[in-house]
Amino acid sequence: MTAPVSVVLVDDHAMFRSGVRGELAAVPDRITIVGEGQDVDSAVAAIEATRPAVVLLDVHLPGGGGAEVMRRAKSPDTRYLALSVSDAAEDVIGTIRGGARGYVTKTITGQELVDAITRVSEGDAVFSPRLAGFVLDAFAGSIAVADVDEDLDRLSEREREVMRLIARGYAYKEVAKELFISVKTVETHMSNVLRKLQLSSRHELTRWANDRRLL
Repeated sequence: MTAPVSVVLVDDHAMFRSGVRGELAAVPDRITIVGEGQDVDSAVAAIEATRPAVVLLDVHLPGGGGAEVMRRAKSPDTRYLALSVSDAAEDVIGTIRGGARGYVTKTITGQELVDAITRVSEGDAVFSPRLAGFVLDAFAGSIAVADVDEDLDRLSEREREVMRLIARGYAYKEVAKELFISVKTVETHMSNVLRKLQLSSRHELTRWANDRRLL
């Protein structure tokens, strides 16, 4: 019999980790969770302690994000599968460039997740269907990856979150509610975003983000 795939689960939301753990516990012959992490430091520690076959990795984490985990963790045979609520092009492309073998969104079913983990452990690349298009476009050159990264590198993680929501048409109050911050803080972040990207209006920001497939 084939041994179950060893997995480290990394996400900063305890309830989400609990839900995934429950889904994967239903197939102990295929998957076994050997460790967990809720931020970059704890993720790196868990990976280096257990040397799992696969890490289920959230993209946005306290301490630097999923890319920082892949950069720091010393476990050369481990493969990474991003599991994120984000379906933004820059997250997908940046995570794959950081070393992940796949990227799926949190709308995935339990059975689909088990299959994705198994395939990644065997060396396959796995993407949710819509996200595969981002990667193909990036390699084909229709998304200017270097330009996207250079522009986004100017923004903090919170500024990126505000930028994306505003560009999608959210009102300041809606952004504040979504991110659990004040309207004044949203205004400050928005001002910083426009200044750093050298844009003058919300309309220009929406066009900028749409051109880069960030929405």
